[in-house]
Amino acid sequence: MLGIPRRYSHFVFGVIQSGLTSLIAAGIASLPADGAMLFVRHWMVTWLIAWAAMLPVVLLAAPAIRAFSLRLTREERGA
Repeated sequence: MLGIPRRYSHFVFGVIQSGLTSLIAAGIASLPADGAMLFVRHWMVTWLIAWAAMLPVVLLAAPAIRAFSLRLTREERGA
């Protein structure tokens, strides 16, 4: 597809996976906070919710993301 050398596929995988993860986590964490004084409590609760939500997403999406990153890259010849 893009012709990125296969040796960089782990970077492509990381960019795609972190984008998906942060998109969902940021949406959860952006829910209205109770106030500035409860920031730490709010952050911990939203982080735990985001982690619980992302764990199955990452576990289920990782094989598809890996396959997609391999489609975006190519084998290097002569290496």
